[in-house]
Amino acid sequence: MYQQPVFTKRTIMTPGPVEAHPSVLRQMGQTILGQFDPEFLQIMDEVKEMLRVPFQTKNEQAFAIDGTSRSGLETGLFALIEPGDKVLVPCYGRFAYLLGEICERAHADVVYLEKDWEAPFAEADVIAAIKEHQPKIVAMVHGETANAQMQPLAEIGQFCRENDIFFVVDMVATFGGTETKVDEWQIDLAVAGTQKCLSVPSGLSLITYNDRVQKYVAGRYQKELGLGADARNDRHIQSNYLDLSQLEKYWGPERLNHHTEATTMIYGLHEGLRLLLQEGIENAYARHQENNRILTEGMQKMGLKMFGNEGTKTPTVIPVLIPEGIDGEKVRALLLDHYKIEIASSFGDLKGKIWRVGNMGYSSRKENVLSFLSAFETVLKNQGYQFEVGAGSSYALSEYAK
Repeated sequence: MYQQPVFTKRTIMTPGPVEAHPSVLRQMGQTILGQFDPEFLQIMDEVKEMLRVPFQTKNEQAFAIDGTSRSGLETGLFALIEPGDKVLVPCYGRFAYLLGEICERAHADVVYLEKDWEAPFAEADVIAAIKEHQPKIVAMVHGETANAQMQPLAEIGQFCRENDIFFVVDMVATFGGTETKVDEWQIDLAVAGTQKCLSVPSGLSLITYNDRVQKYVAGRYQKELGLGADARNDRHIQSNYLDLSQLEKYWGPERLNHHTEATTMIYGLHEGLRLLLQEGIENAYARHQENNRILTEGMQKMGLKMFGNEGTKTPTVIPVLIPEGIDGEKVRALLLDHYKIEIASSFGDLKGKIWRVGNMGYSSRKENVLSFLSAFETVLKNQGYQFEVGAGSSYALSEYAK
């Protein structure tokens, strides 16, 4: 006989997923509504309105896509790419390569612009590569969680707009935690997710796009055959499930019967957005900045060093260099087993070289910072790292007590 699982309460300080807000989880336990129930349609419309605030956009199109964050990345890129289209992907961390792989699977001609992971690109270098390669699309990551670096975008966006190039940006790791200025940076299509700074469980991707994209996507619309044979299109988008032209009509007044919506996830998204707007978007940004500062400075007081360029670090992830002689995975295991605190390692060349401490959403709060630093000090001391015990946690407490 199988037993109902009982789950251990964790303090999740990874770069995603993060702890879901208790109010979000309560809303997700509400009664099921049908996907075309008038009450649910009102929730959908309010989600569209609220999404525009953290995206900092006036775009008509802003909605959710069922699936984790990469479902939105695939949806957006599949909608814009036709076989043979050239896409420039500047890579300064792991997830740019994901964008490139998605483009390859859409049969694009992908050009990778690569550099080390210690800092993002100078915008002039990306613009020079655009001039050289003349792509139809530039696809970039705003905040890379693998190395905690954040890419400036305004000049790239302006150049793309002036030259009729689509600019697609992954904002998954920054949405809700720091500025994501879709309109000001002239981004044509942006994608985020629920499982990071929005404090909602993983399971939805968030997308917004402007009139340029909307017009292009309309030219590829094909209605699903079971709904009628009156809208066939030789240029149809390669995926049915991730077909932006149909999803737009599902979320719009037409209410195209495209899929069965994950209604309880939309309840959670609605609550996560409501809580973010209730806090105030600028207050949320300030909270992330303050906790990022105290976490970083607290660990520096312990003699630990950070990876990468400090001036372009995202406030949502802290990349900590693992001291020589310390087993990084052992430290992570002790934190999880004895303190129920989870932090992350990294990828590629950084695997085994840094810890990544998340500072996102509901996980970004004073009690988490204080409990993590205290536990981290104890575990590091246990593993033979030499430093002044209490230096980090005492510093953090004094900062919060001001």
